[in-house]
Amino acid sequence: MPALKNFTALKNRGHDKLKNGQEKLRNLRDEKLRNLDYDRFKSLGYDQFKSLGQTRLAKGQFARLSKGQKYSAGVAAAGATAIVLALAPASNGDDVKTPQSAGSAVSFSVKAANVEGQKASVSEQSVTAAKKAEGLKRKVEAAKKIEAERKAAKEREAKKAASRSAQRKPAAKPSYPNNLDGWIREARDIMKKHGIPGSYNGIHRNIIRESGGDPRAINNWDINARNGVPSKGLLQVIKPTFDRYHVQGTKYDLYDPVANIVAACNYAAARYGSMDNVNSAY
Repeated sequence: MPALKNFTALKNRGHDKLKNGQEKLRNLRDEKLRNLDYDRFKSLGYDQFKSLGQTRLAKGQFARLSKGQKYSAGVAAAGATAIVLALAPASNGDDVKTPQSAGSAVSFSVKAANVEGQKASVSEQSVTAAKKAEGLKRKVEAAKKIEAERKAAKEREAKKAASRSAQRKPAAKPSYPNNLDGWIREARDIMKKHGIPGSYNGIHRNIIRESGGDPRAINNWDINARNGVPSKGLLQVIKPTFDRYHVQGTKYDLYDPVANIVAACNYAAARYGSMDNVNSAY
């Protein structure tokens, strides 16, 4: 019985609220909300009522109500909808914010927050990318510097090796013409290495007197010839003298013009001080 009394009270309150709500709705529609979209509020009330019924049905409560309870619940929901509509601003020309417009504001706020978050994320990604690019740039520059240093060191080593090779490489042997001038100049270069004196003019003068510049000249009539050791070559040197005063680095041939000159000058240096001091047969 208490449950029945509660149900009856609930039903009566629902009827009263519905009546009051309908009255207020008519007043608002006629006097205050002429510029508003009535169909929009009507649709809103229907959607709220529908949502309430679906929610309770999903929870299994609405299905367990009796027919009278279901009717009372519908009446209560309609009354609640009317009250919500009655609470709208009463002044003419004022902006009326409906739940839909509030939802739009919330949605806009959420979207704005999302945009700001995305901007912050993009900004952070840009900073990270810039740092990575700077780090990569530094690595590339360091690698180039190391490569340049390696290349410079390699070039220095190559120059040192070339210098050592040049130092080890013997000087190119000078070339001399195959004539009296060339023979005298080559002989004098060898004499300088061995410290044997003798000027170009002194040697040339004695050669002209002794052989006339013929490296194959031979004396077959003087005392040396009669003793079996004739004088031979440019400076008319006998074989025993050539053997004794021969200089290393020249051919061991009495008829070789350079070997003949060097051996004769070596003998003259030992006996007369220099070939320059010889003015006759020696």
